Amino acid sequence: MAPQDATMFWLSARTRNDLFLLYSFADAGVPTDALRAAVAARSARIPDLRVRLREAPGDLAYPSWVPGEFSADQFVEHRSRDWAAVEAALGDLLATAVDARIHPWRLHVFRGVADAPMRGSDEELATVVVLQMSHALADGKRATAIARELFCEDGPGRASWGPSAGVPAAFVAGAELITRLRHSAFLSGVLGAVQIPVGMVKTAIRGYGAYRAQTELALLTEAGEVPPPGPGFAPSAVNKIGPHGVLEHRARMIVCSSEELRVPGRTITVVVLTAVSVALAEYLAAHGEPVDRLGAQVPMALTERSNGLARNNYRSLGVDLFADEPDLRARADRIAAALADRRLRARHPLLSAQDRVTAVTPAPILRRDVDRYPIDAVPDAIAGHTVVSSVYRGPADLSFGGGPVRCTGGFPALGAVMHLTHGVHGLGDTVTVSIHADGAVVPDVDEYANLLRTALREVRAALDR
Repeated sequence: MAPQDATMFWLSARTRNDLFLLYSFADAGVPTDALRAAVAARSARIPDLRVRLREAPGDLAYPSWVPGEFSADQFVEHRSRDWAAVEAALGDLLATAVDARIHPWRLHVFRGVADAPMRGSDEELATVVVLQMSHALADGKRATAIARELFCEDGPGRASWGPSAGVPAAFVAGAELITRLRHSAFLSGVLGAVQIPVGMVKTAIRGYGAYRAQTELALLTEAGEVPPPGPGFAPSAVNKIGPHGVLEHRARMIVCSSEELRVPGRTITVVVLTAVSVALAEYLAAHGEPVDRLGAQVPMALTERSNGLARNNYRSLGVDLFADEPDLRARADRIAAALADRRLRARHPLLSAQDRVTAVTPAPILRRDVDRYPIDAVPDAIAGHTVVSSVYRGPADLSFGGGPVRCTGGFPALGAVMHLTHGVHGLGDTVTVSIHADGAVVPDVDEYANLLRTALREVRAALDR
């Protein structure tokens, strides 16, 4: 397992960081037992869904992925029959976590849901499916690919919903035996202990290289050849720490046609960021905290991999939302320019020097650092007041039990600093803006959702002039 994936697993013991991918399908009336059997058969063909995590003794080595089979308790049916009940249940789900050592994923299914916010017939009942994954298993981009494999329609070259065929059982059994031996907990612990001295030397050598890279990057930044890092922001009311952590998770979804958010010359991500700047400023002002500066953390997938085994490969960008700019067209332009600068800097090769250090850091040292990291403290300057995670999930050619997909959504995790996050997920000709809030810090999530819904319309109208 790559160090960045192990970090996600170790962090899961201290904070909720699972991924939740929601898909809404037309309910075709297939019995639930048949759906469960179909999920079992199809997941058996997806390598990422046939593993579980094994820890090394004493964390002397990084955890490893070993074969894991589907269990009936990974398919959970919920009894919510209308969208309001689904939203309430979503809040409860977002407070849970899978144990990657047993099963790193679980499927939650809501049948016959009325009034679901999907762009189909108003009378159509929905099957709402939430794919919950350990963040150690995947980042947003990889999770999307896994979900597409699970829900793809039958067709040439695609897996069917029937039993697996074509692979000799003896070949599969032999391959799994080799894998189990390779990932023996005892053996990995021994090898990890042996490699610690070598890892320490490599860490020191690459650490010096990272120091030189940081120095060179600072010089290039000073010379104007590389954009500067994102600015820091003073925490706001949505970044304070509750007395007992996140107590109440709440979720809302705003489903739009892509045409409602598409503006020539601007990306949907920029349109949503601009709307968030309006809605969040109005929400804070209404609750006695007017602000002049707002920022957002925007995860960016990396195309190049510093470690080919890594399942998490992204950087988080701190982007100024220019809340003090009254002209929404100018504000959107400035947000777009800031986002482009942050992306350009994030892709600079010198920034990968620290990744190369992490790649050779011995497991016990990284585990100690993760355990000691002050995740329960809000610093004086933060990279953003909220998260806006934007992922395009491809064409709307998915189905579940024969019912076509209608929309998708996602809910970035909350933490000590982030008590309000947003997901922006496109599927076919729909875009869903999802809201995940801490009810103790954002007590009226419907108020904020209404402000954001209005801001999306206002920004679209202003930018389209």
